[in-house]
Amino acid sequence: MTKNDLKIIFMGTPEFAVETLRALVEGGYNVVAVVTQPDKPVGRHQDTLQPSAVKQYAVANGLPVLQPVKMKDPAFIEELKAYDADLQVVVAFRMLPEVVWAMPRFGTFNVHAALLPQYRGAAPINWAVINGEKQTGVTTFFLDHDIDTGRIIMQEPFDIEDDYNVEDVYDGLMKLGAGIALKTIDKIIEGGGHVDSLPQEEMISVGTELHNAPKIFKETCRIDWTMTAERVRNFVRGLSPYPGAWTEMASADGKATVLKVFKTTATTTPCNGKAAGTITTDGGNILVATGDRWLQLDEIQLSGKKRMDAKAFLNGFRDIGKYHLESEKVRR
Repeated sequence: MTKNDLKIIFMGTPEFAVETLRALVEGGYNVVAVVTQPDKPVGRHQDTLQPSAVKQYAVANGLPVLQPVKMKDPAFIEELKAYDADLQVVVAFRMLPEVVWAMPRFGTFNVHAALLPQYRGAAPINWAVINGEKQTGVTTFFLDHDIDTGRIIMQEPFDIEDDYNVEDVYDGLMKLGAGIALKTIDKIIEGGGHVDSLPQEEMISVGTELHNAPKIFKETCRIDWTMTAERVRNFVRGLSPYPGAWTEMASADGKATVLKVFKTTATTTPCNGKAAGTITTDGGNILVATGDRWLQLDEIQLSGKKRMDAKAFLNGFRDIGKYHLESEKVRR
């Protein structure tokens, strides 16, 4: 079997998936069709349709594009069958029904941005950084009935440096994911359609704590200042630059405005009983009391303003010590 013999259908939506699709196309693999989300309404009046990043790349390269609203739509199922694909490759898409993932004779594999069985779910990159992990990675696995639980084919690790935010990890895993997808396909070709895979249950040692990676919502991104300085720093890194960790900056009269936090530095100075969320400044830096130590705010953005460093922010808020940051525990 060769690359030309193996008919592949690719499924994905965001920029993260484009890197893998590009690697397939430029690598000479036989991508017969692409499945992606329907165009999304954008603009003030939601009257402009924006195609996904995957669709834009597919159209530019002359690939047929399918955009089902419902994955079980009979018309879509018949159209998919007509391509008679041998394999389906999924990257950052949506949950597939069995009628779809079981269709190709060699199955459907997914590229997941974590080292499964850790961080199953929609936001594995964010949660790995939020939890202060030193390493994550990418996994290819065969889809089955449950989310991110299928048999593992390959894994490759990725080190999370101490100063990385989620964008740095995203970029690294995006490239690593494209590479492991090609290696997985090559293994399938070499095996004549067969490739060894391992049940995830066999990778879970007794007593191992599994971390999940649920979808990120706005309320998920609210900072809990009662956490330790290091945990708040990781929380900010795990949401920077998008969607962005946020808090409310309140004045003595109770008026509050949203403040986004993009970069922080944990100090070694204890708060000595100061209430979590208390703000102080030494004239050039902004410091906030957390559950243990003072945390330095390096890059922030007040609602309706531009993102700026602490020094520029203080030019407009010289009396920042009169404010405090509202603390509310986030459910995770």
